[in-house]
Amino acid sequence: MNNAEIIAKSKAFLMNTYARAPMALVRGQGARVWDADGKEYLDFLGGIAVNVLGHCHPRVVEAISQQAKQLIHCSNLYHIEPQVKLAEILVRHSFADKVFFCNSGAEANEGAIKLARKWAKSARGPESYEIVTTLRSFHGRTLATLAATGQTKYHEGFEPLPPGFVYVPFNDLEAVEAAVGPQTAGVMVEPVQGEGGVHPADPEYLRGLRRICDQQGLALIFDEVQTGMGRCGTLFAYQAYRVEPDVMTLAKGLGGGVAIGAILTTDRFAQTFGPGSHGSTFGGNPLVTAAAVATLTTILEERLHQNAQRVGEYLRMRLEGIRHNNPVVREVRGRGLMLALELTVPCKDAVESCRQAGLLVNCTEGNVLRLLPPLNIDVQLIDEALAILERVLAETAAQVAVQ
Repeated sequence: MNNAEIIAKSKAFLMNTYARAPMALVRGQGARVWDADGKEYLDFLGGIAVNVLGHCHPRVVEAISQQAKQLIHCSNLYHIEPQVKLAEILVRHSFADKVFFCNSGAEANEGAIKLARKWAKSARGPESYEIVTTLRSFHGRTLATLAATGQTKYHEGFEPLPPGFVYVPFNDLEAVEAAVGPQTAGVMVEPVQGEGGVHPADPEYLRGLRRICDQQGLALIFDEVQTGMGRCGTLFAYQAYRVEPDVMTLAKGLGGGVAIGAILTTDRFAQTFGPGSHGSTFGGNPLVTAAAVATLTTILEERLHQNAQRVGEYLRMRLEGIRHNNPVVREVRGRGLMLALELTVPCKDAVESCRQAGLLVNCTEGNVLRLLPPLNIDVQLIDEALAILERVLAETAAQVAVQ
């Protein structure tokens, strides 16, 4: 089928929950993808931070192929060899002692909320259940993670949301301190807000959250669904800040393209969950954990988190040059290869112009262009993408000037 045929069937049979671009991707290799009409694109969105090794990386493809021939699923009623391998790698390269596997970032965050609540009821008292989260945060689309998300636009139409969440401004320690009370169980925060506009946390802020949680006996949860897996220049973003959480959630890039989520925590918190207290039918099955082992070992062996830092610095420098020369670019933000341009105008048209010119990026918060290329991207492909982006933004500035 061509683009038009696929789009027609999509409209006929799928719920209209996405504002999809008028194209259907059918093939990918590295940082490039092709649509059903054969048009080629540079993919600087990567499935929204999922394809950390690019598309169809040979080690991931081989791992999936070999595991599919051996055992795809068996449930968590039994021990699973690739799941154990993945958990061991994650523990050895993080603060954590134990891991729980699930299927998505929302599911990981939901589990982290449950863990914090159950832990706090024994550690602080039966009245402790509230989680402090931040404005502009995004933690998922289940009812609980939607309630944890500090953006009212995602809440509309789903009220009443589950109680137990208090929102405070991001990077504001005084607001957190004021929000903590006898009912508080923990604090959940993204080291870099993704869907909220790519806003990095101040180092002093995360250090302050650690201090508050230690003093008050609260669980500190880092949502690293988007920032983890080398995206921000270290394997996990908390490592760059040198602040360890009690609980960390992962998803997106963990599987290199397959659906997987994870909760990482210390023994102190892990013992809160016993048999029957939490679970997931598909979570951490043989197929997805084999893919994740291949993804994670590739990142570590090839030091792709360091490449993200190095190439990310080059990309940021080039973006700052665009900002300096273009009045519609207000600010450059982010860490590693999680970068964004905040514009003075809505960026929907710029995203579409980039797509037509062969570059895939996306828009968040209405006026923030987000760039999430694979961790193994090179400078040549950065230059190729920026040639398109710079031209599109110059056209945008020219249009604004004549209005």
